[in-house]
Amino acid sequence: MQSFIEPSAVFLHRDFVDFRKSINGLAAIVEDELNRDAYTGELFVFCNKAKDKLKILYWDKTGFALWYKRLEKQKFKWPSNIDCNEFELTDEQFKWLLSGFDVLGHQELQYQSMI
Repeated sequence: MQSFIEPSAVFLHRDFVDFRKSINGLAAIVEDELNRDAYTGELFVFCNKAKDKLKILYWDKTGFALWYKRLEKQKFKWPSNIDCNEFELTDEQFKWLLSGFDVLGHQELQYQSMI
C-alpha cells in the first residue's frame, strides 16, 4: 500500500468488529476499548469476523478518514491470539498485514533441557 501519510503509530484492535460500524463507532472503540485518543493521527486497524475485510481509521487534523480493504479470495492473517486488546505494529508489520503475511511470526519456544 502506498501511503501518503506518516502516522506516528499503527495500532491493531485484536477483537473482531461489526463492520456496520463506521467512523463514529470505530472512534468510540478506540477511546472506550483501547483507551487511546482517536485524534492523535495514529492509525487504528480493525478486522471483520470473516477476516476478509479491514477498516483503518485515522485523524488527519481536519477530520477522520476511513480506509476500507476487501480481499476477494484470501483472508488476513489476523493475530487474534494476543493477550492484550491492542497491538502496536511497526511500519514493516503493517505492510506485512496488508500483504497477507503473519505479523507475529512463530511463537518463541523455551526449553530447560534436551532430555
